[in-house]
Amino acid sequence: MASAVTIPPFPESDHHLVQSLQHLSDQELVMLFQRNPGAGRYFTAIFCRYSPMVYSLIRHSARSPVQADYLFALTWRHILHELNGLACPTATEDSQKPFTLQNWLINVTALCINQAMIPEVESIHYSLAQASPPFWCYLEQALDRLPPLERLVLVMALTFRWSEARIVAYLRAEGEPLSAADVRQILDQAYRRLEESLPEDIRIIYLNHQPPHEAAVAEGDPLGDDLLEGVFDWPDRVAEVLGQSPQTATLSE
Repeated sequence: MASAVTIPPFPESDHHLVQSLQHLSDQELVMLFQRNPGAGRYFTAIFCRYSPMVYSLIRHSARSPVQADYLFALTWRHILHELNGLACPTATEDSQKPFTLQNWLINVTALCINQAMIPEVESIHYSLAQASPPFWCYLEQALDRLPPLERLVLVMALTFRWSEARIVAYLRAEGEPLSAADVRQILDQAYRRLEESLPEDIRIIYLNHQPPHEAAVAEGDPLGDDLLEGVFDWPDRVAEVLGQSPQTATLSE
C-alpha cells in the first residue's frame, strides 16, 4: 500500500489577497488571470487550490523529494504559460462531459511527468522551502526583463559565486572596462529592478510589501542574494536566460 504524501505548507494560502478569491469558480479565476496579465494573485489562487493534487501526483512518480520539488516548480511554470491560451468550454468537443480545470491540470501534470528532463539531485539548486512556485515563476519572468549587462552580472554573482574582482576581470576581457564599484552598483540596480518588475500583488503576498493605497511604502533594502539564494535553479537556467552557454556568455542578446 502506497504511503501518504506529505503536502508542503504554502503560507500564501492564508494571505488575505488569496483568501478573498476563494469564492470564485475555476472559470472565473482563469478569466481574471487572462484579463489581468499584470496581476499575480489569480494564478497564485489557482496554485493554492490545486497544489495538493499536483504535488501528490508528482511525488508518487519522482525518485526523490528534491526532484519532486523541482518538477513541481517546472510543472507550475508550464501551467502558468499554458493558462494564457486556455479556453474553458462547458463541454469538450468529442463528448458531453463538462470541461474542468482539475482534469486539465491532471493532464498537464501527467505530460510534465512523462516529458520533463529532470537532472540528478546534485545538479538541482531549486529550493521549494525558499520559493513557492508562483513566486519562482514571476521572479523568472522579472529576470528575463533585466538588461543584458545586469542579467550577466547577477548570474555571475549568484550562479558562480564570483567575486567582484573576478567579475571585473571577465567584463574587461569582454571589452567592458568597469571597476569593482561599478559592478556593485550594477548588481544593486539588478536586484532593485528585479523586485520592481514583479507584479505588485506578488510583492505584497511574498515580500510583505504594503500597497500604496493602503500605506506609504517604506524604504527598505532591495532584493538581495540572501533572499534569492535557492530561488532559481541557476545552473540549469543560465543558458536559457542568456540564450547561450554559461562558459561563453557575453553582453549581446
